[in-house]
Formats: sequence, C-alpha cells, structure tokens
Amino acid sequence: MHSAQTVFDAGQPTHSSHPELLEKGQITPGITELEYISRRKKLLEMLPEGSLAILASAPVKMMTDVVPYPFRQESDYLYITGCQQPGGVAVLSKDFGLWMFMPEPSPQMLADMVDKASMLFLNVGTSLPNCLNFDALGKASRDWRIKDLGKYTHEMRWIKSPSELKLMKESASIACQAILQTMLFSKSSPHEAILAAKVEYECKLRGAQRMAFNPVVGGGENGSVIHYSRNDKRIRDVDLVLMDVGCESHGYLSDITRTWPPCGGFSPSQVCGHQHTHLNFP
Repeated sequence: MHSAQTVFDAGQPTHSSHPELLEKGQITPGITELEYISRRKKLLEMLPEGSLAILASAPVKMMTDVVPYPFRQESDYLYITGCQQPGGVAVLSKDFGLWMFMPEPSPQMLADMVDKASMLFLNVGTSLPNCLNFDALGKASRDWRIKDLGKYTHEMRWIKSPSELKLMKESASIACQAILQTMLFSKSSPHEAILAAKVEYECKLRGAQRMAFNPVVGGGENGSVIHYSRNDKRIRDVDLVLMDVGCESHGYLSDITRTWPPCGGFSPSQVCGHQHTHLNFP
C-alpha cells in the first residue's frame, strides 16, 4: 500500500498523531510546551551559578532476555522534558540551554560541557549507574562533584499547576469509579485475584495508562498486612475486603483505600468496629 502523505513519528503521541489525546501546543496530555519551558527556567533559577543539570531517562527493564516490562519514564526527566521515550539524556544550563541527546550523548560533547561547569547535578536516585558509564561523569563522581538534582526538582513538584491539578483529579476520579464498579462486582466474584483484575480493567477502560502500584486486595486477615500483594485467596462471606489501589493518568497518580463486605452487608461485630473507628478517627 502506498500513501502520498508524509507521517511524522515523534516517538510519542503528538497533537497531529493523536488529536483526541493532546490539544494544540501540548507536549504531553494536559501539559503545554510553555509549561515545560517555565519548569526548566525555574530550575535554572534555583541552581547555583555555573551549574550543569543532567537528567537521564529511565532504562528499559527486561522481564526475560527478550521481553521488556512496560516502560515508564523517570519522573524528574518527564517533568522537565516531557519526553516519554527511553534512552535519552537531557543537559540543561544557563550557558548551553537545553540539549536533548537521543538515544545517548556524544561522549566528547558531554565532556566539554562537564569541564566548563562549576557544579554538576544529576537525578542520582534513578539514573546514576547508567550515566556513570560516560567517562566524564564517572570521573566527576569519583571527584565528588556530582550533587543530587532531586533536591530541586522534588521541591518544584510540591506545588502543582492548574493543569497538574486537573490531571490529578482525573486520576482520582478514574480510580473512584473503578472501585465502585469493583464493589458491585465483588458479591458475585469474592476472590482477591478477580477483584484485582476487575479494578485494573475498570481503570484502564476509563483511560488510565497503568496502575499506580500493584493493587492491594486483602480479604479477612490479609487486609491487615501492609502492602499485601499476593492477591490469591478466596474471600469468605464473613470477611471484609480491603482494597488499596490507584492508577496513573498521564504521569499523575491516585491512591485510594476502601474496605467493604463482598457478601453485601456488615455483621454486627463489623458495624461495631466501623463505628469505633469513626469515633477515634473522625
């Protein structure tokens, strides 16, 4: 089949390729190019004079030797660049502006930038092992020149913009609706694994890209296990089920916990416990 139309592939959704997902001027759904520019400008204002900020994208993680896990971008890299692709490195300074290297920087060019900087900042917690493969950064690390950029990016992310708040509300709304549907479904299928699958299905049906974390679905005594994740037990009629779930909507996550009786009604002892909880934790 031949097409006379040229299709530009940016490696991630754009307004031209996914107009139902992004409005004109948006780099990622809900976040405009101007907002990303303002984030980079604010970061440079926060960094000491002569600093060079280096952000590496998340690596592709493998499930087996040939099958990768679904990719999720490193949060700080996404927040500053809007790039959703793996393998990139972003370099930012007042002298150089923004340089995006895909899939990786020229070793000599990166070395020149590092040599001219008085201080180096890197998203240490997630990218340090990968970045230290570059000689310039490896030497800088051995000389104790590398500082954690997360101190600044995390402070920036404490305060959300109106567009970020909108995405957070969308994520919470999706998770709320998914839990309600799962509650209604639970009477006919009282099993942890089935309810975990149901809530994930309902989240993705409403537009979530992935779950925020592995769903916690604990029936009976399993509901008292912190971060319980086996989700492999049938829930008895006399038991409550605790569900701790959240979903991700374009980089913004929700986290909701609810407890209910799949059988359809609380026992007298459960009613007493419920009232006691409300009295002590208003």
